[in-house]
Amino acid sequence: MRHRSFALLICACALPTTAFPDTEWRYYGGSAGSDKYSPVAQIDASNVKHLQPAWSWVSPDDALVPTVTKERPGFFKPTPLMIGGVLYTSTGFSQVAAIDAGSGKTIWTFDPQAYLAGRRPANSGWQHRGVAYWEGRVGNRTERRILIATGTGELIALDATSGALIDSFGRNGRVDVQAALIRREEDRRFVGFNAPPMIVNDVVVLGCTVFDRPTAPQMPAGHIQAFDVRTGAPKWIFHTVPQDKEPGVETWGNESWKYSGNTNAWAPMSADPELGLVYVPVGTPTNDYFGGDRPGNNLYAESLLALDARTGKLAWHFQGVHHGLWDYDFPAAPTLADITVDGKRIKAIAQISKQGFTYVFDRATGKPVWPIEERAVPQSTVPGEKTAATQPFPTKPPPFARQGITTDDLIDFTPELRAEAIRIASEYTMGPLFTPPTIVGENGKKGVLQVPSAAGGANWGGSAFDPELGYLYLESANILSMAAVVKGDPARHKTAYLIQNPVGPSGPQGLPLLKPPYGVVTAIDLNKGEIAWQVAHGDGPRDHPLLKALNLPPLGASSHTFLSSGGPLVTKSLLFVNQVQTRSDGPGYSTTEFFMRAFDKKTGAVVWEHKMKEPPFGTPMTYELKGKQYVVVSTGGAGAPGKLVAFALP
Repeated sequence: MRHRSFALLICACALPTTAFPDTEWRYYGGSAGSDKYSPVAQIDASNVKHLQPAWSWVSPDDALVPTVTKERPGFFKPTPLMIGGVLYTSTGFSQVAAIDAGSGKTIWTFDPQAYLAGRRPANSGWQHRGVAYWEGRVGNRTERRILIATGTGELIALDATSGALIDSFGRNGRVDVQAALIRREEDRRFVGFNAPPMIVNDVVVLGCTVFDRPTAPQMPAGHIQAFDVRTGAPKWIFHTVPQDKEPGVETWGNESWKYSGNTNAWAPMSADPELGLVYVPVGTPTNDYFGGDRPGNNLYAESLLALDARTGKLAWHFQGVHHGLWDYDFPAAPTLADITVDGKRIKAIAQISKQGFTYVFDRATGKPVWPIEERAVPQSTVPGEKTAATQPFPTKPPPFARQGITTDDLIDFTPELRAEAIRIASEYTMGPLFTPPTIVGENGKKGVLQVPSAAGGANWGGSAFDPELGYLYLESANILSMAAVVKGDPARHKTAYLIQNPVGPSGPQGLPLLKPPYGVVTAIDLNKGEIAWQVAHGDGPRDHPLLKALNLPPLGASSHTFLSSGGPLVTKSLLFVNQVQTRSDGPGYSTTEFFMRAFDKKTGAVVWEHKMKEPPFGTPMTYELKGKQYVVVSTGGAGAPGKLVAFALP
């Protein structure tokens, strides 16, 4: 069914003209290279203590519930763009809004009515991270467009000034971007979109989400698609699961390429417009924890792809996990960084990972800046499973997260808590990074304690790069999950083993099983390949009744919600990072921390923090308008009002 659409024009605003040079935010990641950096410097260490909310904008999603739709929006995560004094953002329901960047007043909204599709967006529900902007010549005129890939599978182009559909794009402004990915019409429920499109030299490049942790080996594959930004016409498709006779198809044994899926780029992308390359972080194949139905290394799963944006041809690739069994997707856009290593200037790209590694390459050639070694790893004991003999380990930079687990990693706040932690851990298998999943009950164990967890390490917030210091900044977690499988019913599931719930065990009295720090902010010196500093982010459970008297330092946020709090923002003066912590640490005790913080870029010292009313889930962005700097972050959703909150100096 073709959904109705409309644009609500509240005020028609000409582009503002000022005596001050505005500093914009034209891409989701600040630049095409996803460096999340801005040269603005009005807010600095000397005055950031005076930073305060300047305005807030409320998402129109909540007003649609329940009179227009019974669906409910999820976490509010978008990072808006700022072009010409106007913010452009998506919402959980894939609405698009234009907002006055100085006042927070709505200019226009567009509702694609995605909630009428009769299906929730695959995997993450009604969440969305952002839109893309394009301007260029169409015939004899210049057009300015906003593009969104909706949660339910349409690529839509809007006029940036009015919010009206671009009739000449696709069919009345819309393109079906699920059609080329599905094998059956009913597969549409398995494929969704919530990342911003990447536009490179008039080409729109899209990844997608695919339903995670399926119970059968057949799923749609998340191939990479490209479309003409002017017409919406398909330009190319890159098969992340190679098809017949394509390079890499031999890595999918038993012709498993015919039915295997996932292997999708659900995270944002980055690009180098000068090289004409788009960089695509790819996720895990079907199913996450059992690969007996897809023998081989499974290119291009869990790989970083460099694709020619014009043709879709592969320039180079790197696979971070062979035959993945841990849900170790590449979860974030890689970051472009110009660095100097041993006196040599390198146009580099840095990809952070769930497993706690940072892989650094020459972004034109894919050559590693520092050696990456293939090292032997533990092998699977699951019948029918054939794990890769080796996995790649970067020699530099060092891991930014704890990798693997032994009894030395268990909490030791008190002898009693440590004894209880050892007892709990004894029910599971412990081992180094890449210890493969086991069968529940094998050798009397419940499964493998996986560290980093399936959520990371690092997650979708990604990294930021300071070109002056040469530091890469990121937020990560030292938490665990469980890697285990249970026997499936071959007649029903068509696979020998199914994923067991990956939620890991709690530690004693609801505390974490592992030692702190839990949530961490890290600065990596990319010129040296060394960690410059690393600090715990948030108090964590230090006020737990069993710990309060110990007067512990901050332990860092200790729940998976920590990894839902977006990524870092770096300016000429400061580093900004959100914190979201919601955790129940035993009966009668919970920790909730919703903060925006600013850090000294060189040392990691906190120089400002602001307690938020709603959780700040989005990656913050900044801009300067008419001589005033603003920092904007998305907050709330999932029951709390979804908002953009802007901070500025008085």
